[in-house]
Amino acid sequence: MKNSSMEKLGVWCFLAGLVIVVIAAFLWPNTDKGWVIWLLGLLGIVVGLLNITGKEVMTYLVATVTLIVAAGGFINLVDKFGMTTVETFLRALLNYIIAFVAPGAVIVAVKSIYSINKEK
Repeated sequence: MKNSSMEKLGVWCFLAGLVIVVIAAFLWPNTDKGWVIWLLGLLGIVVGLLNITGKEVMTYLVATVTLIVAAGGFINLVDKFGMTTVETFLRALLNYIIAFVAPGAVIVAVKSIYSINKEK
């Protein structure tokens, strides 16, 4: 595949991941579907491998770490209110987002560490 084809694949994986996150939050709000988590994780890895360039690493890692930490805090806040349908959906949405972005962050961080050590 050409570089532009790989970039398009990365973009499509990102969009597919977002769509799956929303659909899964509606259909499986208990986040107990392991295959959905695996699929989101795989898409997140592809996004991390194909979409993030060297100059985007710092921004991407700061954004993903912020998202993961903030989502975790927000989930705890949502849990304090009870279990309405909206709160259940929000918790599921945030958990699925974390499942999607965390593997990509790991890949980008490892690539960055490798790049730093390779130059020395």
